[in-house]
Amino acid sequence: MTAALMLQGTGSNVGKSILVAGLARAARNRGISVAPFKPQNMSNNAAVTSDAGEIGRAQALQALAAGLQPHTDMNPVLLKPESETGTQVVVQGRRHATVKAREYGKLKADLLIPVLESYQRLRSAHDLVLVEGAGSPAEVNLREGDIANMGFAQSADVPVVLVGDIDRGGVIAQLVGTRAILDPDDAKRVKGFLINKFRGDPALFTEGYRIAADQTGWTGFGILPWFQNAWKLPAEDALDISDAEAGEFHVVCLRFDRIANFDDLDPLAQEASVRLTMLGAGQAIPGDADLVILPGSKSTRGDLAFLREQGWDIDLQAHARREGQILGICGGYQMLGRTINDPDGIEGAQGSAQGLGLLDVETEMTAQKRLAETSARHVATNAPFQGYEIHKGRTVGPDTARPFAVTASGPDGATSPDGKVSGSYFHGMFRDDGFRAAFLGSLGQESSGLSYAATVDGTLDELAQHMEAHLDLNGLLALAR
Repeated sequence: MTAALMLQGTGSNVGKSILVAGLARAARNRGISVAPFKPQNMSNNAAVTSDAGEIGRAQALQALAAGLQPHTDMNPVLLKPESETGTQVVVQGRRHATVKAREYGKLKADLLIPVLESYQRLRSAHDLVLVEGAGSPAEVNLREGDIANMGFAQSADVPVVLVGDIDRGGVIAQLVGTRAILDPDDAKRVKGFLINKFRGDPALFTEGYRIAADQTGWTGFGILPWFQNAWKLPAEDALDISDAEAGEFHVVCLRFDRIANFDDLDPLAQEASVRLTMLGAGQAIPGDADLVILPGSKSTRGDLAFLREQGWDIDLQAHARREGQILGICGGYQMLGRTINDPDGIEGAQGSAQGLGLLDVETEMTAQKRLAETSARHVATNAPFQGYEIHKGRTVGPDTARPFAVTASGPDGATSPDGKVSGSYFHGMFRDDGFRAAFLGSLGQESSGLSYAATVDGTLDELAQHMEAHLDLNGLLALAR
């Protein structure tokens, strides 16, 4: 008998993260002490933890569902892509190395040790550990030294349930194909499957469900209909943030190639007065934009070049001439300055890049990363807020004399003389209802009175109830008891 259960997927983005969150909330509602765990995650959307490290934001949401503070043990290996071939490796919340993809394969065997250490600590402290895989075990070319899927499941002796995504089509082939390609010992570790994201009447898939069970020999744990309110939960992938089309105040966020820590946008998207556009490559910044946000980036100079490739630098100058508002957050703040200097090659090749020149500041990249939850006060509105910092680099210059915010340890950010362009190192500030209302109010917009934290918590309860109604949760939990 084991106190753990692992959800793996037939592919990426099949819904594993949200299913673990819902299952964690359902277990907690049953009085079970539960903790989430993902051995290896690849994401530039990180959360600062209670032990001053960083983990994937999906695990932070899962921790919330379980009633816990995020901890580095919940995601001991976090991969943060910095280029097409290079990735920063974060181990138990701290930067370990920056490696090429081929080099990472050599690291994996050593990383299994801290992965198992973190897992055992969680297991000793809780009744149940819910484990999320990464990508798919069907990627058998990555099986050697694997720590994300079957390699971890075998090492930790954890039963596996496979998740198939019917919304993308071919779910029978997803399940049967995975069964066929898995090593026989790995296939034996899979104890069942479930179907996710079904639109319409699940009864219409009864025959397909039976075929999947017959062809794989695995137990089916149910068909989960599409969860309509999933958009109210923080997204781990920027592509999962839906445009909000109802409001009159048009907020445009530039979707960088290496966009990072974009959870700033989730609360804004839920404001009734806001119309949010996540602007993709090749799209011009619309002329009716009221506020343009330059979000965080894992590769500031790289994304600055990407920004220019889209012609957004020209669009931003035009937006500024129209006296539109511009807000840069973290890497986006650094781009707004005159120069970005990286003499030691912290984010890639050594060198400097000319910034957008919309703020009179310059940034120098530093090796030390700042990770902190911080209380601050917004200078323009005098509104207090809670945010977090997760960045490298130091920014100085005349416009920092007009800071975006002040903290107990000093000022943060910068503002242009006309107050139209501002930048800050703070993420997560729009989660604070009071600050969000004050910020929108300063731009002539009335907040809807949304309680963002209550909305997320209520949505997790709805998700748990949705899963209780449509899946065999007793059977799933019995696998781990």
